[in-house]
Amino acid sequence: MGPVSVTDEEVVGPGGGRFRRLVEVGSSLLSELDLEVVLRSVVEAARDLTGARYAALGVLDEERRELERFIYLGIDDEMRREIGPLPRGRGVLGELIRDPHPLRLADVETHAHAYGFPPGHPSMHTFLGVPIAIRGEAYGNLYMTEKAGGAEFDEADEEAATTLATWAAIAIENARLYTALRAREAETERALRRAETSADIARTVGGETDVDRVLDLIVKRARALVEARTLLVLLRRRDRLAVVARAGRVGPEVDELTIPTDDAIFQAAMQERVAKHLERGSPSSEARLRERLGAETALVVPLLFRGRAVGALVALDREAGGDFDAEDLRLLQAFAATAAIAVGTAQSVEAGRLQQQVEVAEDERRRWAQELHDGVLQSLAAVRITLAASLQTGGEDRAERIERAAEATVAGLEDQITELSRLINDLRPATLERLGLAAALEALAEESGNRGDFEVACAIQLDAELTSDEERGVYRLVQEALTNVAKHAGAGGAEVRVSADDGGVQVEVGDDGAGFDPALGPGRGLLGMRERVELLGGTIEVDSRPGAGTTIRATLPLRGR
Repeated sequence: MGPVSVTDEEVVGPGGGRFRRLVEVGSSLLSELDLEVVLRSVVEAARDLTGARYAALGVLDEERRELERFIYLGIDDEMRREIGPLPRGRGVLGELIRDPHPLRLADVETHAHAYGFPPGHPSMHTFLGVPIAIRGEAYGNLYMTEKAGGAEFDEADEEAATTLATWAAIAIENARLYTALRAREAETERALRRAETSADIARTVGGETDVDRVLDLIVKRARALVEARTLLVLLRRRDRLAVVARAGRVGPEVDELTIPTDDAIFQAAMQERVAKHLERGSPSSEARLRERLGAETALVVPLLFRGRAVGALVALDREAGGDFDAEDLRLLQAFAATAAIAVGTAQSVEAGRLQQQVEVAEDERRRWAQELHDGVLQSLAAVRITLAASLQTGGEDRAERIERAAEATVAGLEDQITELSRLINDLRPATLERLGLAAALEALAEESGNRGDFEVACAIQLDAELTSDEERGVYRLVQEALTNVAKHAGAGGAEVRVSADDGGVQVEVGDDGAGFDPALGPGRGLLGMRERVELLGGTIEVDSRPGAGTTIRATLPLRGR
C-alpha cells in the first residue's frame, strides 16, 4: 500500500476527512496478505494520519520483554548508520511494553525514563505511542514523533493512531494466518510429493531383479528423495562395507573404499541397526568418509533384510545447502526398508539363477556324456573288436580278413568323425559364430531334419539386434526343441518360427508327431527348455495332446532394451 497523504486541515480539523482516510487505510490493510508489506504500510499510515515527521513500529519478542524488530520511516540510511543499533525497547519506548496504553508526551526528553538519544540521532520532542494487541496479547507498538508545525499530538491524533492500531492488529493477524497456511500447504505438498516419490520408488525398485540395475535405481532415487549432494550404497563384505553404487558429486575415488563394520560411526547402523544423523562437527569415521568427499553433514541408514543389516545408505550434504532434518532421516529410513528388500530379493534371484545355470550345465554335461557313451564310444569299441579279431586269426585268408576289417574300420571312423563333429557343433555352434542367428537356425533345421528323417520349414524375421548371449539362448532353445522332435515325436514335418522386435523375441517350434498329454508331466528335454527360458527371463508354453502333435511357444525379453 502506498503512503496516504493528508493535509494539515484534515489532520487538525474536523474528523470527517481523517475518518474517511482511516477507512481507506483499513480497507487497504485488510486486503494485503504479505506481512512485511502490512507492517511497512502501517508505519506509513501512522506517520501520514498524525502528521508526524518520524514513525516506527516495534515488534515484541516471544517473551514480550523487548523489541526484536524495528520498522521506521523518516530517517535516511546515512543517519541510520550514524545512530548505530536499533532500539530494543528501553527508556520511553519501554513504557508501552510495561504498560500497554496510549502515551502522549509534549517533550519526550523530559520523561522520567528518558535515556537520551545516541550521537547522530535527530532531535525529537513531541511523542505519541499506541500499543498493537492481537487477541488480547501485545504484538508491538506504534511510535510517532515530531508532529508537523511543532504542535503537540492531540486526542484526535491518539484516536486515529488507536484506530489504526486496531486495523493493524487485524491485518497483521490475517497476514500471519495466511503465511502459516501457505507454509502448511507447502509442507503438505512437499509431504505428498515425497510420498508419491516413495511409492514410485517402491514400485520401480520392487519390480527389478537385476542386482546392478536395482543398485543404480536405489542410489539415484534415494539421492533425489532427500536432495543430497552425494549418495552412496554400501554393502557388507564379511566384516567390511564396500561402496557398490554412487550418485551425485562423487567420482571413482570411492569405488575401492571399504569401511570396517565396527567403525565408530557405522557400528550403530550395522550392529545396532540404528540410523545416524551426523551434523557439522560430529566425530569422524575411521575411514574419514565425509572428509574425503568434502562433506560436512551426513545421514547413515542401515539396509535391513530379514533382521540383518546387509549394508547402509549414506547421504552427504544437502544439494541446496543447510543440514538434513528429521523428516529427511525418516524418509531415507522408510526408503531403506524397500531398498533392502529389493537388494536382498535381487541377490536371491541372482543366486538362484546361478544355481540354475550350474544345474543346466550339469544336465548338458550328462547328456553329452550319454551321447558319447551310447554313440561314439560304443561304435569305436565295435571297431576295436573287429580289428582285434581279424588280427588274432590265422590261415591263408588272414590278409584278406584284415583288409576287409580295415575297410570297415575306415567307414566306421568316418561315421564317428561325423558324429563327433555334430556333438562339437552342438556344444559350440560354429555356424552361429560365423553366419549369425538366422543362417545358423536354417542350417540347424536342415541338419535336424536330415538326421531325424522329417521335413523342417523355417520362418525367421529378425527386426531387432540381439546380443551374443541372446542369440545363443534362442539357438539352444530351437536346438533342444528339434532334438525332442527327432527323438520322441515320430513326426513327418516340423516348423520353426522366430521373430524379434523391440518387444522381445518370439520362438515357436511345432510338429505333426505323436504328441503327448501335458498333464502327465514334461520330460527332461522340456524341463531343460523351461529352465533355459526362465534363466533368460522369459515365458514358455507347451501345447500338445496325443495324436495331434506338439507346439512350443516361448517369449524372451531383450535385455538391452
